[in-house]
Amino acid sequence: QVQLVESGGGLVQPGGSLRLSCAASGRIFEINAMGWYRQAPGKQREFVARISTGGNLDYADSVKGRFTISNDNAKNTVYLQMNSLKPEDTAVYYCHALRGYKIDYWGQGTQVTVSS
Repeated sequence: QVQLVESGGGLVQPGGSLRLSCAASGRIFEINAMGWYRQAPGKQREFVARISTGGNLDYADSVKGRFTISNDNAKNTVYLQMNSLKPEDTAVYYCHALRGYKIDYWGQGTQVTVSS
């Protein structure tokens, strides 16, 4: 099993920044990649960013150039630095981990609201 605990969401004005954190525990040595998804009200959950254990990075087109994913292996934590936030970034953000290339784990979600 893998447990994921997110933190760092909140309310921010347009153009502002937030950093999300996701701490992993459990069978972390079997994790192949970690990342972030988000779900806005009335919409499907969508991919935001991913970092593999090999260091490969992927971003959704909508966040490229504004969001940066990184990790701290010593802390088993993945971060999502979000800059130049827009109202359309408002969503519940979920941490995701892929274990053994086939098992998905999700965090509980953290709310990000971008509003003036």
